[in-house]
Amino acid sequence: MELTLTQPDDWHLHLRDGDLLKAVVPHSVSHYGRAIVMPNLKPPITTTAAAVAYRESILKALPASSNFTPLMTLYLTDTTSPDEIKLARKTGVVFAVKLYPAGATTNSQDGVTDLFGKCLHVLEEMVEQNMPLLVHGEVTDPIVDIFDREKVFIDTILQPLIQRLPQLKVVMEHITTMDAVKFVESCKEGQAVVSAVTSGSRNFFLGTDSAPHERGRKECACGCAGIYNAPVALSLYAKVFEEMGALDKLEAFTSFNGPDFYGLPRNTSKIKLTKIPWKVPEAFSFSFGDIIPMFAGNTLEWQPSLI
Repeated sequence: MELTLTQPDDWHLHLRDGDLLKAVVPHSVSHYGRAIVMPNLKPPITTTAAAVAYRESILKALPASSNFTPLMTLYLTDTTSPDEIKLARKTGVVFAVKLYPAGATTNSQDGVTDLFGKCLHVLEEMVEQNMPLLVHGEVTDPIVDIFDREKVFIDTILQPLIQRLPQLKVVMEHITTMDAVKFVESCKEGQAVVSAVTSGSRNFFLGTDSAPHERGRKECACGCAGIYNAPVALSLYAKVFEEMGALDKLEAFTSFNGPDFYGLPRNTSKIKLTKIPWKVPEAFSFSFGDIIPMFAGNTLEWQPSLI
């Protein structure tokens, strides 16, 4: 059994930098035409100049025959200025601004501490520039249970933000709860996230959140958040859509809804998914070192290949 799809894009991708960037970028390039690249490096990508420089580093790391296009983002801080948003839009290579609540996740220590008190003018300028806000949606208050952080963020930050700036384009990334699904779009009881993404709704699109970490930082007492799934993500999406009887809706989720939201043309190249058993390698070894892949050692189906 085979499926032919318009080549997908990845609307949430961590490529890191340096040797790690060079090690992981081939996996994304082999499947995706474009990717929104996360800015939480050390130091973070807080300026347009830094985003342009980071983009050049990515382009230099691409295989010679690749047509992959990195779509850059800015890391929002308490001191980001409206003028920086204007400058970013003028470059034509910065496509969004990322909100990390300070202390929420990897390299988020420079994130926002008071969105409405310190970033409102920037958000207003983003409306003017039609620049989307990409949201890492969780509060960091230690008194809030970890499983409630997404819901509390919606209630206390995201809902008030949408009410205050209804024209602001917002992407709530890597949603994990029914509360988040209901916020984006009403959904029946059950597996809320799965039901939403396989429903055919244009409000949901592919973002792997593939996030590589070296083994030493992952297998430790306080392991880094994030899963490296770039080599297997498309296979897993196809598996979920097949199980839900929704393979006819896979292409819209992987290839249409994202570019439509960002106002970009859909890709014209194609990718083929072939339903054959294949085993995920136990570990991917690179010149950088070991990176632990999702589903290592397991047998999957739906092997992707560019046409």
